[in-house]
Amino acid sequence: MPVFRSLEPRTAQLLGMLRKTDRWLIIMNADPDALASAMALRRIMARRVAAVDCAQVNEISRPDNLTMIKNLRIPVQRLTSSLGVQFDRFALVDSQPHHHPGFQGYAFNLVFDHHPLSPEAPVQADFVDIQPGYGATSSLLTEYLYNLKIRPGELLATALFYGIKTDTRSFERHFADVDIRAFRYLSRYANHSLLRKISRSEFRLEWLKYFSLAFRKLRVVRDCLHVFMGSLESPDILVILADFFLRVYGISWTVTGGVCADNLVLIFRGDGLRKNMGKMASSLFSDVGSAGGHATMARAEIPLKNLKEHDPEEFVWERLRACKCSYSKK
Repeated sequence: MPVFRSLEPRTAQLLGMLRKTDRWLIIMNADPDALASAMALRRIMARRVAAVDCAQVNEISRPDNLTMIKNLRIPVQRLTSSLGVQFDRFALVDSQPHHHPGFQGYAFNLVFDHHPLSPEAPVQADFVDIQPGYGATSSLLTEYLYNLKIRPGELLATALFYGIKTDTRSFERHFADVDIRAFRYLSRYANHSLLRKISRSEFRLEWLKYFSLAFRKLRVVRDCLHVFMGSLESPDILVILADFFLRVYGISWTVTGGVCADNLVLIFRGDGLRKNMGKMASSLFSDVGSAGGHATMARAEIPLKNLKEHDPEEFVWERLRACKCSYSKK
């Protein structure tokens, strides 16, 4: 019995697009799933096209992502206009063209993704395979490798395995049967020592000082823990702290906040049992900035100019104190 579904005639169509004279650039908003998917697509294109490179539109700063790139030897660089003009064909993985302003201006020939489709922004490309039911784009690319009879090498298998693990949150979030099959298949070839090294690379040494500051500044109200950190070099610190404090016994949800560049950034995390973090963030802060997310995780970004004369920290506390509704999971 085959491990995966048959992708004929999709694989034939894909291979028919790869010509020896073409120079391809695989573009992404880099995270583990996107990096792994780009690595897999690059493997499919290798030796079938004149050149293929990978580029990301975002800054990569999370330690686990940097460790993944270094140890799995993922060839990726920041997308610039001078880089883009060196290529004549463009692929997009783990995103759709309307997901990031950095994708604008590129006519994508190929798109692989697993995020929901938007009726207001249909994807236009010569080849499109978007599977919203999948938990990770890495699972979709693993299917293509299998159908093309390409056995993933150790580094590629490790990347795809980690991409599935992170996007499904170790199967705590939405996933499909194909994600489990891909995870099991890749487990044979992945380097599990490298996986442990990547997954444990959560903090930068210089970030440890923020834990000490957070312990001094935290506030606990019933089952919620709030921390406002002041000015920060990176919003990644807020994500790390929000996830960390959610592990405290008796805490059901957390809000960590700080000022990064010219924005007030708030990170929401919840246990998913009673309160919906996405609804809460949107209801409290969408009138002054962008805010929203999922039941267990959400984010708000508010330009400081929208606060007028308000102190950012007091603005946040006032909004949270004024919160009267329960923002139930439903």
